[in-house]
Amino acid sequence: MRKWVSAVVTLVACVALLAGCGVATHTEPQPSGESEITTAPSGKGETRQATPETSMSAGELETTTVSPLHVEGTKLLDSAGKTMQLRGVSTHGIAWYPQYVNADLFENLKRDWGINAARIAMYCAESGGYCTDGNKEQLKKTVRDGIDAAVKNDMYVIVDWHTLSDNDPNMHVDEAKEFFGEIANEYADVPNVLYEICNEPNGGTTWAQVKRYAEQVIPVVRARAKDAVVLVGTPNWCQDIEAVTADPLSVDNVMHTVHFYAADHGQWLRDKVVAAIKAGTPVFVSEFGATAANGDGGVDVKSADAWLDMLDRYDVSYIIWNMSDKHEGSALFATNEARDPIESDLSDEGQWYRQYLREHR
Repeated sequence: MRKWVSAVVTLVACVALLAGCGVATHTEPQPSGESEITTAPSGKGETRQATPETSMSAGELETTTVSPLHVEGTKLLDSAGKTMQLRGVSTHGIAWYPQYVNADLFENLKRDWGINAARIAMYCAESGGYCTDGNKEQLKKTVRDGIDAAVKNDMYVIVDWHTLSDNDPNMHVDEAKEFFGEIANEYADVPNVLYEICNEPNGGTTWAQVKRYAEQVIPVVRARAKDAVVLVGTPNWCQDIEAVTADPLSVDNVMHTVHFYAADHGQWLRDKVVAAIKAGTPVFVSEFGATAANGDGGVDVKSADAWLDMLDRYDVSYIIWNMSDKHEGSALFATNEARDPIESDLSDEGQWYRQYLREHR
């Protein structure tokens, strides 16, 4: 177990004190296999110095150790019983864009945007995936790097088993149990970590199938990290949240994920989310975009604002897709600066999300 992480977090805190998707065709974009994987340095030779308009003061950056989380009713609460809302960013597939998994970038986005969580997306069945031809040890190292980077910055972190083309998570249940058993054992005493055990069940996968999978994987996590919050995907690209309301899991500290892409998923899906919450189902938006459901296209500001305003009203956590400079509308970055981005490095979606978070702190 990484009990040393807690010591590192305490040391960081002391030093700080001393220093004063509604369409069935939703697919997440895959790398082209060309030269899209970029390196961390910007290579632009410009002075990367944020202006007062683009950076919050050091006094606004909290460096207190995070509180353990638990689920009560539909709410995510800290150890004192205070409602917690996680608002953060997701990586793209870490096999393709590992350079965005680093403590400098997480610190930058926490300080400048006001995020408090990061999601580490590890694909399962795609090229480079954990269950196909990917380097398992390297992928697990990158996951650990992401957890450690979040812990260093007193942020929460979601370990995402990113099912996609393996539309039924039961396809790789044994690998999932192995993976989550290892990670949960290693980080059992680290309150920062949430476990997202399946990304987007699709292709006709039913809630009964997802539930059968969850009932096998959750006990593996809980045998090591007994109080950890677990996120469980829902059918039809995480849109059929009503299926969970009709047949909930009998497990504590579980939330169910809804995903949306604002240009395609509008009021009809927001209405389903509100109905689920009012019926007592705990909802967590572990992935969303302001673009079309294929991850591309322009930012639908009106719909995206309506979504986040509703989620804020109900204290629902949300994580945006994605930290990369891939040539698609949902990539948050327009350049390959992966450590200290300033406003000019951001895509339209990145600029919109940054502005929204800064205006709704």
